[in-house]
Amino acid sequence: MAPTPSSPEHLGAGERRALLGVARAAIAHALAHGRRLAVDVAAFPPRLREPGASFVTLEIDGHLRGCIGTLEARVPLVRDVATHAHAAAFEDPRFPPLTAAEWPRVELHVSVLTPPEPLPAGSEAELLAQLRPGVDGLILEAPGHRATFLPAVWEDLPAPAEFLGHLKRKAGLPAAYWSPELRFARYTTEAFGDDPAAS
Repeated sequence: MAPTPSSPEHLGAGERRALLGVARAAIAHALAHGRRLAVDVAAFPPRLREPGASFVTLEIDGHLRGCIGTLEARVPLVRDVATHAHAAAFEDPRFPPLTAAEWPRVELHVSVLTPPEPLPAGSEAELLAQLRPGVDGLILEAPGHRATFLPAVWEDLPAPAEFLGHLKRKAGLPAAYWSPELRFARYTTEAFGDDPAAS
């Protein structure tokens, strides 16, 4: 039987530290050597060797500096985190690659996702009534369009209608758009971070 996707509520303090450590190591290794870190999955606790989906977010002085992740659990969680830490630092198209000068100021945040569950809604009002502010991450899909907001986005967009409107715009749709072809799913995350590196 294939291993089941990670359940973030079961992460212990040591597992969180290990994930933050491998995220930092992935970025530091690339800055020092110009290549990706080869993660020895077998060296990590069993829980982190199971398939998991994650997002890694970089901030400097409270401002976003990169965020990359995936919604599907396809590879071991520890490798997923390392991959997305590297991508958030060097491959987020919204930002130039992270520099060695910036690195000591970076704060890292890891979000481990639960498997998405469909959120059927026949109207926007029905969808908004089901959303749990501060809890739900939301995936929007339509033909040719897809976007997601992590639960952390509720901190900046606390009203469900505003949250949804911005998500539509992120997907390339008008904020007021509604269609029976829209599909939604929600997930939750276990999010944790650390202090700026002293690397």
